[in-house]
Amino acid sequence: MRRAVLVLGLCVALSGEGTAQITVFDPAITARNTATATVKELLLNTEREQHSQLQRMAQRLSAFTDLAKYAALNPPRWRTHNTGFLFTQAFNDALTLGDPAGAAFLAVSHPVGDASKLLAMLTPSARRVMTSRLATVNMADAAAIAATNDTGQLRLNGRRSELVAIDGLESHVVDPSNQQSATAVLDKISGAILIAARQRQARMQLLTGVVEQLLVDTKRARDGDAAAMNMQLVSWRDGPTANNAFVAGSGDALRRWRQP
Repeated sequence: MRRAVLVLGLCVALSGEGTAQITVFDPAITARNTATATVKELLLNTEREQHSQLQRMAQRLSAFTDLAKYAALNPPRWRTHNTGFLFTQAFNDALTLGDPAGAAFLAVSHPVGDASKLLAMLTPSARRVMTSRLATVNMADAAAIAATNDTGQLRLNGRRSELVAIDGLESHVVDPSNQQSATAVLDKISGAILIAARQRQARMQLLTGVVEQLLVDTKRARDGDAAAMNMQLVSWRDGPTANNAFVAGSGDALRRWRQP
């Protein structure tokens, strides 16, 4: 009996030592895990703040105000020339639709006759003067035809495409839908830049037409000044001889004159 009790006590003692747990504390590992947890928590908070900031940045202006107030009401449209002109209907159509050949302008302009045969009969100096004047007329015709065609083409393109593009861009800009993402906003900006580039091109075409007209006017004024200067120089050069001839002719006429 005594032996059985000792064996049972020994078994209980051995079983208790086998299931016991010993706590092990490593300061280095604990510090590393603490630092890792702190860094992860900091990254999580940073990402949450970035997400909140992106959400605030992604909010459109339509969430705070009505974008329709930025749209222009009843913008001026491209002006067209009405019908009913008796003598200039073709030219008015050219100002509305364009006329690259210049037929409408030439139809309402005074024509210049064929001077090729007449120029051959003139002296070189006279031929040079007439050629310069004919060149001025041709330059004026070319500038007027080009400006008329450009004006008509700009009106035609403005009515057909430019107004449609501007109206479509305006409707997209004032659209309050939240589906208008940042990519859509960039596309709107690109469309606005493209329309602005086309308008600058049209403005340069009109300015070019104005410059051509000014060049023609400048040449005409210069030719007039040159002709007046040449007349003055000729009068200074041949004035005494002409005066002497006039006096001599007058005296001879007075001497020869007799009462009928």
